Amino acid sequence: MTTFKTENRHGYSVKFSPNRSNLLAIATSQYYGFKGGGTLFLVSYDEERCLISKKYEMHWDDGLFDVVWSRSVYSLLVTGSGDGTVQMWNYKYPQKPVRTFNEHKKEVCGVDWCQNSIDDFLLSASWDCSVKLWDPNKYCSLTTYKGHDRLVYEAKWSPFLSSCFASVSGDGMLDIWDCSSPLRPSVKINAHQAEILSCSWNQFYPFVLATGGAEGLIRIWDIRKLLTPIFQLEGCQDAVKRVQCSPHHWSVLVSASYDCTTKIWDYGVSSEPSQSHQNHSDYVYGLDMSADRDGLMADCGWDAEARVFRV
Repeated sequence: MTTFKTENRHGYSVKFSPNRSNLLAIATSQYYGFKGGGTLFLVSYDEERCLISKKYEMHWDDGLFDVVWSRSVYSLLVTGSGDGTVQMWNYKYPQKPVRTFNEHKKEVCGVDWCQNSIDDFLLSASWDCSVKLWDPNKYCSLTTYKGHDRLVYEAKWSPFLSSCFASVSGDGMLDIWDCSSPLRPSVKINAHQAEILSCSWNQFYPFVLATGGAEGLIRIWDIRKLLTPIFQLEGCQDAVKRVQCSPHHWSVLVSASYDCTTKIWDYGVSSEPSQSHQNHSDYVYGLDMSADRDGLMADCGWDAEARVFRV
């Protein structure tokens, strides 16, 4: 396990670069995100030497709550901020964002970049109860989606259908959207009796995705079967902040929780976690699995540390 200290910044999100597997981005906030600024760290990971080296720092006037890499331009990233803005960064020019999108009325806590379309679209999820669709080459959003009654925590593109995304919210609902129909979601599932903080699409089956709830449950859904989850995973002692389905194994997913643990699950084998790592002394907020190297993971937390480790 290798540790990088985020220098009085509390970790919210960590992502491996999809184009350069040794690069990671870490979105952080001062004062736990309640006030102060934010810093986006870019670090290089050397697995042979067990070394994480800081490459760049990018600063914003408010906390940074999520980060996502571009798949088409290796040096571009997007962050979401506590002031309701979305920033596009080019780490070759780290002094300021190359573009800022300013339409949300409250915090932007989730961003995602389309995975499989020639159309280079972004999603932003906000505490103003909306999801916005952006063309990164334009300053105005293309569409606004309002299907939730409470704040939206995440919106995630389907890895199979370029016009489809999922959103999850404090209203306990999992919504599935067709981009061309912004008035109402195509599918609406009452997925948890608590806030849903995270969702992740299965990388092998187009109708399957996972949700993580504030009550500590992880549920796996087939969106063709709306009434009950196909699997339920219990083992987190506090809210599940992040879930991510493995890019390498169909039934494996990982979770980060407010119980300070990062867990690995194989629901094709058991409803219990196969591994539990207590890498942090405070809430674990960020989580990612390397798409290039099976078993390599990163997480970050409110203890101002990011860790890269093997499972």
